[in-house]
Amino acid sequence: SLLLSTLWVVLVVIFLNIQFPYLLQDCKFCWTLFKVKQKRAVFRKRKPFYTVLDCFLNRVRTRPDKPLLVFEGREYSYQDCDKESNKIARALRKHGNLTQGDTVALFLGNEPRFVWMWLGLCKLGCAASLLNYNIRAKSLLHCFSCCGAKVLIVAEELKEAVEEVLPTLLEQKASVFILSKECNTAGLQTLVDKIEEASNEPISPELRSNVTMGSPAVYIYTSGTTGFPKAAVMTQERIWAGTFYLFINGASSEDVIYIPLPLYHAAGFVIGLHGAIQRGMTVVLRRKFSVSQFWDDCRKHNVTIIQYIGETMRYLCNTPKRESDKMHKVRMAIGNGLREEVWRSFQSRFGHIRIVEFYAASDSNIGFINYIGKIGAVGRENFYQKRFFPHALIQFDAERGEPARDSNGLCIPMPQGETGLLVAKITTIAPFIEYARNPEQTEKKKIRDVFQKGDAYLNTGDLLRIDKDNFVYFQDRIGDTFRWKGENVATTEIEDVLTALDFIKDACVYGVKVPGTEGRAGMAAVTLKSGSEFDGTEAFSHIASYLPSYARPQFIRIQNSLEITGTFKQVKVKLVGEGFNLTIIKDPLYLHMDKDKCYKPMTMNYYNSIITGKMHI
Repeated sequence: SLLLSTLWVVLVVIFLNIQFPYLLQDCKFCWTLFKVKQKRAVFRKRKPFYTVLDCFLNRVRTRPDKPLLVFEGREYSYQDCDKESNKIARALRKHGNLTQGDTVALFLGNEPRFVWMWLGLCKLGCAASLLNYNIRAKSLLHCFSCCGAKVLIVAEELKEAVEEVLPTLLEQKASVFILSKECNTAGLQTLVDKIEEASNEPISPELRSNVTMGSPAVYIYTSGTTGFPKAAVMTQERIWAGTFYLFINGASSEDVIYIPLPLYHAAGFVIGLHGAIQRGMTVVLRRKFSVSQFWDDCRKHNVTIIQYIGETMRYLCNTPKRESDKMHKVRMAIGNGLREEVWRSFQSRFGHIRIVEFYAASDSNIGFINYIGKIGAVGRENFYQKRFFPHALIQFDAERGEPARDSNGLCIPMPQGETGLLVAKITTIAPFIEYARNPEQTEKKKIRDVFQKGDAYLNTGDLLRIDKDNFVYFQDRIGDTFRWKGENVATTEIEDVLTALDFIKDACVYGVKVPGTEGRAGMAAVTLKSGSEFDGTEAFSHIASYLPSYARPQFIRIQNSLEITGTFKQVKVKLVGEGFNLTIIKDPLYLHMDKDKCYKPMTMNYYNSIITGKMHI
């Protein structure tokens, strides 16, 4: 009887393993998600609400001397960061007239003061608007204004960018502080001297007593189809959701995380920095990603977890091989955008580092994590997620640029294994927080009457595929944005910059695939004004003045006219299909040449060099 029972159990286990090969991993992951759900429920019930700042202050009490930040050869303990943020909070409260509920825009690169500023603002009950330090002119003004900020804090190296728009900022009665002790520019107030004069004594919790889980914590910007970035509101509750990513994937207080990604993005700021604080970890912070210093930094600081985007992993794989390639302590890499061939190459060369690819967005209510480690997948569907975060892949009409509908006016779900547009139901558990002061774009992000009249789903703008084993694969982006060099690019903003040139009449911007690169490179089809000629030097200078490097079109195609007999989307579909292929295109085509500071005529030699990877763009 015992033998038969044992045999029966063995057979059941074998059957389950064959029929459901990932059942144990799924159960373990879902149990972890359940524990996170319970933790967040406890935080919500606390009076006052338990914020990430409270978590940080708890770390200060329990491990004051442990390094929180390592930056350019210096260590800053949890206590150091606490005291520095106290000084900043006092200086801003006194000289910036801040009270809880105010918003402050941070125009800074990666540095310890970025972290201290954020913590200081939290202590005052204020929200932070995290500005991309590449934006300039109108985009800078828009991003500052759209979140209702009253104070702008600027890094010293970004002084010229702010001086360009300073008159407008002062007209709006904004207070503008620069992180230096001296400044001769009228209207720019120094801040470092004021911080140094301030006390580092603790800040009274009464100054943030009205903060709730629904209070705005940060504004993080995503590309906009109206020409300017949109400010996604991340509440205190939503910050917690991203903060637990490291916990979910097994990070501990003994880990050291390496963050070379910009802190103005949710990946570095929420998943990396806040995830480290939640775990009580140490963060090795870099100003910018450096392919030559990456592994040396990891070895020097005993890094165990790294953050990446697909582009950075490809750069690492393209460096000359060294005997020390596998001499490090890195055990996990977390990020997104990693192509299958780069994934295999990275693990083969640098050791079997656990790669945790995920899919998420700062303005989305759905996300996936590839906790199994399936090469090429961005995540995995499981029963927990299907139960609490209803979502679907629906048929998308590429020519019309909108979801396809059936005879009843409802969306059409895609069969398993086929590519479709990811939509996620908007519920109390999975809400869509509106864009700051932008009801039009907030409504545009929603799709109504998806599977029944009156329902509402979030349009992620991404085409995904889910295979028979429930692994999720990213396929492409849709609409008026594309991704290049790890940044989302809004086509309308580029079109506005191009048509400001004296010789360009109309412009249509889109992304095209380039072999051996991640995402899509920017390309523009333009028409010229009557009697005008294309000036590659002037175009380069103008575009460089108004657009960050990742948003500058790499190819410009001159056409006699832009086809508008159908919808504008139909024109883009055709243009995207032709790309920059000189064997198809007969129109004049120009290539962005950074070295020569101009757009030069595309030749077959250039074309072949780009296709074969000999020439990098």
